Amino acid sequence: MPLLARRADITTLAVDAVVTAANAGLRGGGGVDGAVHRAAGPELLAACRAIGGCRTGDAVVTPGFRLQARWVIHAVGPVWRGGGAGEPALLASAYRAALARLREVGGRSIAFPAISTGVYGYPPDLAAPLAIAIVREALAAHGPLDVIFVCFDAATLALYDKELSE
Repeated sequence: MPLLARRADITTLAVDAVVTAANAGLRGGGGVDGAVHRAAGPELLAACRAIGGCRTGDAVVTPGFRLQARWVIHAVGPVWRGGGAGEPALLASAYRAALARLREVGGRSIAFPAISTGVYGYPPDLAAPLAIAIVREALAAHGPLDVIFVCFDAATLALYDKELSE
């Protein structure tokens, strides 16, 4: 299963690491980040507070606590401001950083949400091809991993399926 997309609850997946679309303060919140924090338990927020924060385009790792995943990788994507404020480069950097953190902890499988496409407003039709291209590039450069793109809804899944089939 090197690269696939599926509609699922990212908090239930048995992978080495789940990625959460984090805010720079690593405080939890809504969407996938809130779901991951609720499922992992209060220890996750305590671990995040100990780290202190993460800049946009980067990622940090914590234990998964009560999740099936051993690790949570907190990737901070950009807020969409129309595309002219460096958003594509920052989103690409967040995906690269998440994969780098996975390799640093010795993981071999990872589940990504559609980073920045929720409350941060990044258009899913622009984010999906970028995410897949960056992950393919990283796998070609650094070796294979099992990667699942976890989609919140059918429309997002269709975007990822289309990109993966090309």
